Amino acid sequence: MHIGIVSPVVVLHPGAHSEWERTGGIADLAAIAETADRLGFHHLTCSEHVAVPVDIAENRGGTYWDPLATFGYLAARTQRIRLATQVLVLGYHHPLEIAKRYGTLDVVSGGRLVLGLGVGTLKEEFDLLGAPFEDRGARADDALAALRAGLSRRVPEYHGAYYDFEDLVVDPHAEQDRVPLWIGGRTLRSLRRAVAHGDGWVPFGLRLEDLQTMLGKVDVPDGLEVVLSAGGPLDPLGDRDRTLRALERRRDAGATVASASISATGPSHYREQLEALRDLGVELGLAFEPPHD
Repeated sequence: MHIGIVSPVVVLHPGAHSEWERTGGIADLAAIAETADRLGFHHLTCSEHVAVPVDIAENRGGTYWDPLATFGYLAARTQRIRLATQVLVLGYHHPLEIAKRYGTLDVVSGGRLVLGLGVGTLKEEFDLLGAPFEDRGARADDALAALRAGLSRRVPEYHGAYYDFEDLVVDPHAEQDRVPLWIGGRTLRSLRRAVAHGDGWVPFGLRLEDLQTMLGKVDVPDGLEVVLSAGGPLDPLGDRDRTLRALERRRDAGATVASASISATGPSHYREQLEALRDLGVELGLAFEPPHD
């Protein structure tokens, strides 16, 4: 199992972030990203919302940094760590828009893009953007097939129920021959969508027991990443035993990647926590890239 980092600062869910993140900026995030990169962590995350209604933001949060701008900056400050959108909402974009914008990010980062993708649930945001809501699941399936056909090709071609294109140049395009597609969701349908179209499943808001039950109902192919929240926020310096238990439980539940939120009093403490988390992960035999200077 690998460990990735739920990036601080860029998403502020009520009650789920440290106080310092409210005033943290790109310099703090970049220093944390550089430390995570040096220590061999798997990925950083950044999610997408364009505009959240005020009343909904009280429960779901209203701070969401744009993934493309954020990762473009972090790509220049890091060397190996993957950059995972968690998640882009498929219905907000034409597949070739994603192919061009995030394919360029893949080139800029040297092939480190992971596209986390979801169907989306916030109807108000769909309406704001003029995106169809009622058939969003079927549209998402077609968009995923279109992305798979076009992400890594200069002249992509796809003919589907909602998206149809050929004889178009998309340059630059993704450097990776197969950009990993991680499908977000909390339903059995989302897992089946990941098996059919993706390289990973990123469930949320489910108990580990329910996750294991769902995984047992589907013929999960070898190589499909199961990306679980590590629980938390984790406090490896302050509560070593709880951190170890959290990681062990995710590994035993079938996770191939755990995404960790970190408890910290500030950016420096956060980087110290990353050092301690790596030490605990190594103790458990988890997978890290070798540290580099």
